Amino acid sequence: MSNNWSQDRYIDAFKFAAESHNGQKYPGTDLPYIVHITMVCMEIIAALAEEPDADGDLAVQCALLHDTIEDTDVTYELLKGKFGQTVAEGVSALTKNATLAKDMRMQDSLTRILQQPKEIAMVKLADRITNLQPPPDEWSNSKRQTYLEQAREILAALEGASPRLSRRLAEKIRAYEELLTDSLNT
Repeated sequence: MSNNWSQDRYIDAFKFAAESHNGQKYPGTDLPYIVHITMVCMEIIAALAEEPDADGDLAVQCALLHDTIEDTDVTYELLKGKFGQTVAEGVSALTKNATLAKDMRMQDSLTRILQQPKEIAMVKLADRITNLQPPPDEWSNSKRQTYLEQAREILAALEGASPRLSRRLAEKIRAYEELLTDSLNT
């Protein structure tokens, strides 16, 4: 198994993410948001075992920090100063552009991700794998269907980044489809 990432860099990024997301909850639960962050990172660490040429430090740090610009007061400049330009650019690419119309944000993000090293695409795949849990009860069928379509769009755009993560996302998409079909039939 490849261990091409630094535990010290993991700890630094984990602490930073935990502090940045302090007080936030994992949607639909009472769990701290850091649970989501660590699940995304777990997917990355597992995938790195099959990706010996991947930059493990970049993938792990971006997995831990992927929501900091989008969901906290953390800025690109702060990330750049603390973790370097490559990590800051990766996290920035993973951040939806709130100035765009909602229906354009995903394609814009995917375009920016594809301009980054493959490790950033790996993080996006891992993020959607983690997010394809049973949807919150308050989500409409339309929102659930849109989320599924976005997952398919992510897989189609990024599947070349990691065979393992692509297989995992495809499995999660199938399970989510079944869940939606079952909920419509009940």
